Amino acid sequence: MNDDLFGASSKKGGRDSAEYSAKDIEVLEGLEPVRRRPGMYIGGTDEAALHHLAAEMLDNAMDEAVAGHADRIEVRLESGNFLTVRDNGRGIPVDPHPKFKHLSALEVILTTLHSGGKFSGKIYNTSGGLHGVGSSVVNALSDLLQVEVARDRTLWKQDYTRGKPKTKLTNAGSVQNRRGTSIRFHPDPQIFGDLQFQPARLYRLCRSKAYLFRGVEIRWACDPALIKKDDTPAEAVLHFPGGLRDSLEADINGASRVAPIWAGEAEFPLGPDGQKAGRVEWAVVWLDSGEGALDSYCNTIPTSQGGTHEAGFRAALLKGLRAWGEQRNNRRAAAIVAEDLTGGMAAKLSAFVREPQFQGQTKEKLTSPEAARLVESALRDRFDHFLAGDPTTADNLLAYVIERAEERLRRRELKDTPRKSATRRLRLPGKLADCSVEDAERTEIFLVEGDSAGGSAKQARDRATQAVLPLRGKILNVASASADKLRQNQELKDLIEALGCGVGDRFDRSKLRYGRIVIMTDADVDGAHIASLLMTFFYRELPELMRNGHVFLAQPPLYRLTQGAKSVYAMDDADRDRKLRQHFKANAKVEVSRFKGLGEMPPAQLKETTMDPMRRTLLKVVAPQEDRARTSELVESLMGRKPELRFAFIQEHARTVQDVDI
Repeated sequence: MNDDLFGASSKKGGRDSAEYSAKDIEVLEGLEPVRRRPGMYIGGTDEAALHHLAAEMLDNAMDEAVAGHADRIEVRLESGNFLTVRDNGRGIPVDPHPKFKHLSALEVILTTLHSGGKFSGKIYNTSGGLHGVGSSVVNALSDLLQVEVARDRTLWKQDYTRGKPKTKLTNAGSVQNRRGTSIRFHPDPQIFGDLQFQPARLYRLCRSKAYLFRGVEIRWACDPALIKKDDTPAEAVLHFPGGLRDSLEADINGASRVAPIWAGEAEFPLGPDGQKAGRVEWAVVWLDSGEGALDSYCNTIPTSQGGTHEAGFRAALLKGLRAWGEQRNNRRAAAIVAEDLTGGMAAKLSAFVREPQFQGQTKEKLTSPEAARLVESALRDRFDHFLAGDPTTADNLLAYVIERAEERLRRRELKDTPRKSATRRLRLPGKLADCSVEDAERTEIFLVEGDSAGGSAKQARDRATQAVLPLRGKILNVASASADKLRQNQELKDLIEALGCGVGDRFDRSKLRYGRIVIMTDADVDGAHIASLLMTFFYRELPELMRNGHVFLAQPPLYRLTQGAKSVYAMDDADRDRKLRQHFKANAKVEVSRFKGLGEMPPAQLKETTMDPMRRTLLKVVAPQEDRARTSELVESLMGRKPELRFAFIQEHARTVQDVDI
């Protein structure tokens, strides 16, 4: 019986087991795995992944600066999509490697995964590069990479293409006043297609790195022909002696604050081996507007999804403020939770940790357990001193946070309407900025992409009738995800909890907390993708909301046309050209500004164009009831698990496409 069972199963799938043998097992060598699966190393092949290459090179230079061996970094963007990153550090070693004696250490680093000087902690006490893959990944995904190393008054050069040496390492002669490493590379179009480095994005990256380490000067240069109509300079010297305080001041831009900025830095205690365990820097302020954000970094790497260093930071502030309340005999302080304290807080946190652990190669979340303890311990005592040093400021801050806590508790305790009942039973997401009106027919919730856009929307909204829920990045595609993944996805759980009506068997439309659900994303390809994912979620999981007209798409403008005090908004290129003709004279000097995203649109303009019910345009999202089968087939083709259906759809409709955003 067992033989029969095994015999039957071996032929499932239509292929005999004898056809599957050792010859079918591939072994990828060198950097071929990177080119075959770039998403495993840089998160994909989109614009974010392209700029991750620049971040990897800049991180290597920053590691030299943080280690005290460099104080100047040059970043240059040239026409043709070439990027150069140069530092005045020690320079990558060029002598023969002891294990690979026929190769220089430089070639080993650039052609071998998991190679580098950052594993032992002897060369770099703290660093952003951990796995020894950054330089080699950039090399693998570039069709040309040129490296120059100046060491011991000698200049060495070598060229690579797609991860392999194109030339031998050559001695280019003596140099007297130069040292360090210079890498110039061109991302491979075979991997990234027509994607180009964006000057504004690279400049922001350089600026943030300069803020993070006050001991470095970053010299930015860009071909003027590449710069669009924005504030990106063609050349700049970025050096900020004030560090994170300067960065926070620039971000809040004179906004009214509850307390002055509290900034500082602290060394962690020595580790068991007697070596430095790292340090932490911070800058914090609480704003009257009640809207803020926490930007965190580890070893100068942005941790957009937070992590253990953020947990330690919040714990230190929460315990410190509660203790101050106890000291002032204020019993209400015991009700404070982290969301009350951080909801109106704008902060920068930068931790430098030995051998940090990140979630994934893109390092968006720090997972090192000891980071929470180290950061909390370093900040707690200093926060206590900050509060005790200025009792008036400390009391104002305590009163402000207690007001937020009491408002949160009031919302929880409402009992006299179905909406209030839903509120009592539901755990509302901490990042939800709720409205105060209780009548669901008069309220609406805006679903926005990211904390930056969420911050602008929260300031632009009508607090009485408009709620805002920021969603981090692109939500799960429910058309291709399993039920388990759907249940575990935090962004969708937050959305469901905010709506209050439940899903599936627990769906109850009478408990819906908002009359309108408005999807508000950037007016670009990524924004359209996020909107598509959200519409797919409502179509699959909450179809009754779509059928009853609760789901809408906001229509933010793409352009602002300004002449003097006159401003006109345009939705797209065609609308821009039409309104230029309609509203301005033929030879008028009109300033045309393109919005990069909702997060960079001033709140007043966001309100005027997209959120004010008297002036905005909303598109109602409906699922045609007369042909449900066709609608279901279309959703499955475009969003389902079978890529061949999407490919067939693209082939069928490619010739009819008129406007392509590339």
